[in-house]
Amino acid sequence: MGKTVIATERAPKAIGPYVQATKVGDLVFCSGQIALDPTTGEMVKGGVEPETHRVLDNLSAVLEAAGASLGDVVRTTIFLADMNDFAVVNRIYGERFADPHGAFPARATVQVAALPKGARVEIDAIAHLSGERR
Repeated sequence: MGKTVIATERAPKAIGPYVQATKVGDLVFCSGQIALDPTTGEMVKGGVEPETHRVLDNLSAVLEAAGASLGDVVRTTIFLADMNDFAVVNRIYGERFADPHGAFPARATVQVAALPKGARVEIDAIAHLSGERR
């Protein structure tokens, strides 16, 4: 089973020696996304709320390039520069991963000392492709 590199112009280019995502079989492993605007390469302004929306937009774009969506995500990790931002991030996350059956992805949330480019939030994900999307 080989690896396929996933890349899209609709999400920021990698800022280091990694790829936006790698697909192996029916799994998509997405690198962590921060709130970089893919057009300008600059961080969005305005605090954790607009950052979280941009992070999830970036993650969605990478997933779509792999033939997946947020609904296919089975595991995430949220990295926060400040755990006091948890409630805001959690609210937006819940809206974007909304599922009528409550089948949210498994998740870990941790506070870290710092994130790249001064980001307040970073999210990575693992998605499972089913059926014809493999």
